Formats: sequence, C-alpha cells, structure tokens
Amino acid sequence: MVGEVEETDPELRTGHAYTVQSKEVNPVLERLKKFSDWSRAVKAIARLKRCIKEFKGVQERTNKTTDLEERRDTEVFIIKLVQREAFTEEIQKIRSQKVNSLHKHNRLKKLNAFLDNSDVLRVGGRLSQSALHHHVKHPAILPKESHVSALLIKHYHQRVHHQGRGMTVNELRANGIWILGCRSMVSSHIYHCVKCRRYRKPTNVQQMAELPEERTKTAPPFTYCGVDCFGPFIVKEGRKEVKRYGLLFTCLCSRAVHIETLDDLSTDAFMNALRVLIAIRGPVRQLRCDQGTNFMGAKREFLKLMKDMDQEPQRAIGCEFVMNVPSASHMGGIWERQIRTVRSILTAMLDKFSNRLDTTSLRTLLYETMATINSRPLSVEYLNDALGPEPLTPNHILTMKSSVILPPPGQFCREDLYLNKRWRRVQFLANEFWQRWKREYLLNLQQRQKWQKVSRNLHINDIVILQDDNAPRCKWKLALVVETLKSPDGKVRKVKLKTSETTFDKGKP
Repeated sequence: MVGEVEETDPELRTGHAYTVQSKEVNPVLERLKKFSDWSRAVKAIARLKRCIKEFKGVQERTNKTTDLEERRDTEVFIIKLVQREAFTEEIQKIRSQKVNSLHKHNRLKKLNAFLDNSDVLRVGGRLSQSALHHHVKHPAILPKESHVSALLIKHYHQRVHHQGRGMTVNELRANGIWILGCRSMVSSHIYHCVKCRRYRKPTNVQQMAELPEERTKTAPPFTYCGVDCFGPFIVKEGRKEVKRYGLLFTCLCSRAVHIETLDDLSTDAFMNALRVLIAIRGPVRQLRCDQGTNFMGAKREFLKLMKDMDQEPQRAIGCEFVMNVPSASHMGGIWERQIRTVRSILTAMLDKFSNRLDTTSLRTLLYETMATINSRPLSVEYLNDALGPEPLTPNHILTMKSSVILPPPGQFCREDLYLNKRWRRVQFLANEFWQRWKREYLLNLQQRQKWQKVSRNLHINDIVILQDDNAPRCKWKLALVVETLKSPDGKVRKVKLKTSETTFDKGKP
C-alpha cells in the first residue's frame, strides 16, 4: 500500500489537465451562413437536395427550376435543422413525454411546445379552437441567435415594405414563424437597415455649443452683432409697386436691434445700411451673418478696403465678417428669432395700411417696430414685483450710450449720480446696466434648451443624407464627408460634404 505523498517529494511534478468538447457542425447550416437572402438560400438548398437525389438515382436529371413544393419542403428541412441544433435537450424531453420536467424559466415553457407529424417543433398555445390555418395557430419555433432567424426577419421586413416592428412581427407569425425574442431582434434589424435609416432616422444633432465670447462680455451696443435680411414688402412709388426689404442688426450681448430699409438685396444697398448703423450706433467690430450674396460681396469690399489702408489706426476700425455655414440657420438663431418678432409686429401694423404704404411709411413702421422690440424685458425677474426695480431692457443701455468706443478710465460709484458732471452720471447708469445684465440675464443662459445629448462626431468618409425641405425624403441626396471642422469643445458641428454634383460646407446643431 502506497502511503501519502508529500508535496516536497522531488519526484512529484505539477501537470495541467484540459477538457475538450467537440460539437458536430451541420454542413448545411454552415453553408447557409454564406447567404444574405432567405429566398436565394432556400432555392440553393432545394437545388442541392435535388442534385443529391439525382446522384443517388432516386430522381431523373432535369434542368428545370425548383418548384413551389420543393421550396416549401426545403424551408421545413432548414427549420428542423435549426431546431435540432438549438433545442436538442427540449426535443428529447418532448419526445419522451417529459415536457413537464422543463425548468420553469425555460424559454419553451410558456409556449406549450410540441412536435407535429413532420417532427417540427411548434407552439401549442391557446388558439387550437380558432379558425386559423394550422401553421398560423401553431407556428414553428426558432431561436434568437440563429442566422436563419435573421434571414427570415430580413425577408418579411422587406415584404411589408420596411414598415415598423409591429408589422414585421405580425407578418412573421402570420407565415408560421415564432422567433424567441423576436421583438428585440426585429428592432435591431430595423436599426441597422439601410433603407429604414434613410427614410426614418432623425437628423443628426450634436450637443448645443458653448456661447461665443462675444455674447458673454460687456461691450458697447452693436460692437458685436448679427445681421440678416427679411421681406420683401410691396410699397407704392407713384403708380408703380416696388419691393423693399428690411435689414436687421442684433447686438449679441445686449440683444438690442437696429432695423434699416433696403431698396434691393445688392452689396451696395447693404454697405449703405451698414454705414448708417455705424454712424448712429458706433463702430462695429464683428458681424455674423449667413453666406448671402450681398454679405459675401460686402466682405470682399471690406477686405479690399483693409488692404488699401496703410495706417494702423484706420485698420483698427475695420469690421470682421464671420460667416455661418450654409443650411445652418440655427447658428444665427439669436437674430433669426428677432426677425420672427419683427414679422409678428409688422403684421398687426400693416393690417391698417393695406397697400397704401410708400417707402417713407415703411421706414417709419420699421423704426416703430425697432422701438417696441428694444423695450422688451430681457429677463422675467421683477416683472410681477411692483416694488422691485424696473425690468431690464435693451433701451436701458441704448439711451445711455456714450460716443466713445470704450468706456473711459476710472471707477464710478452711486455718489456720481449727485455730481454736476453729467458724463459721470451717465457712465454710472451704464455700469448699473451691465451689472444687472450679468446678474439677471447672462446667468439665465446657462441651460441648454435643446440638443442636450452628446452625439457621435461625424468622421471623414462617413455617408450622410442631406435633408431637403423642398423634396420628399426618398429624393434626398447622399453625400460623403470629406472634411470635419471641430468646435473648441472638440465636437464636430461643421463638415464639408461632397455629392455627385458639388462640394460644400454643411452645419448641424
């Protein structure tokens, strides 16, 4: 008898034991994984079965295509192969009439599964007394993980013309197919379906960007502003009817507006209106606008003018143009929203004048509209407080505006209100405006009203669909991302796209 072996025995050697399990793979199911279409897979397997019969001499050789009966038999054959591989244990218990021994959490327990005369595993269910067809009352059961299940979902999803999950699931069950976990599998297929993504996927949006510096720092009104045109308006000049347009400047920090009338949308008309703004409101350092032809022409004129200037002080008064990318009006929302306000006010005013307006009357109405908008409160603080301070409005700073570009040096306190030097009194009130502006208005801009979710950045070589409000979705064009432009926070909100016709910039929220 051998005694106990000590661990320190020099003849004792450490070894490793491995357990290997081999699983026989059905060659037909392996061949099916090479197919991406259910109909083609069934035809191929049906033709293979015919060739086997012809090789054994059971059937005469023929070059005819497979008929409907052969394809139906092949479908049943494939389903049985999948069931034998996925439900081996369950089928053995059902055959030995031990179905009650299935675990209560078994995926077939609730379906009351049984084997029919063709040895197909089907749903027992509760519809045996209904007038439905046998294969609809007792559909064949398929596992969720099978490639055959994915082919069937794709096939019936196409048959219902890429409708939603409910219609696809109903079509599967109406054709005698019950896939375990069908709804989640159909949802996954619809999510990855190219046609469904093209026709139904919402447009790509990115988290709302940080406010630009121009909107968060104190500066004289209209130092940084956005501009856009609106109209046209029909006015009478003598016996003729002509078109006139409005040009709206919005101060990016104080939210004040200035409106001018344009005879047309030419570069010269815009340049004259800009000169009027500078003469009335003071120098403009930065203009934000879209890529309208008149704005692009004005930008070229300014660049040419700056090139001709030799003296540095003259260059310092130049205006910088910041152009938004095409089809991205939301990037100019701060002035686009004011245009809607102007339209709503003008609609009520023009109702009194009908077609009797001339250019002078239109200009007067636009100035009255400007005064109304500049009287609106910037925040809701103190609106319902009769004893509180007067609500902050753009007019509080416009009426106190100094003619100098920058505020004069020095500190201004409340005692300056009682001095004889009016300029110090005015400057104190202006400082009061900016302090209230920071406290009551600026802090309210913290929240992102929409586009709160961070989305995946677009990358070069991504395929996208261009939204076109003037065309049905099936006519929207495909484009290739050729360049991405990142914002300071690292998120892509501007891209350069290439279509079959042209290359252009595109912006997203």
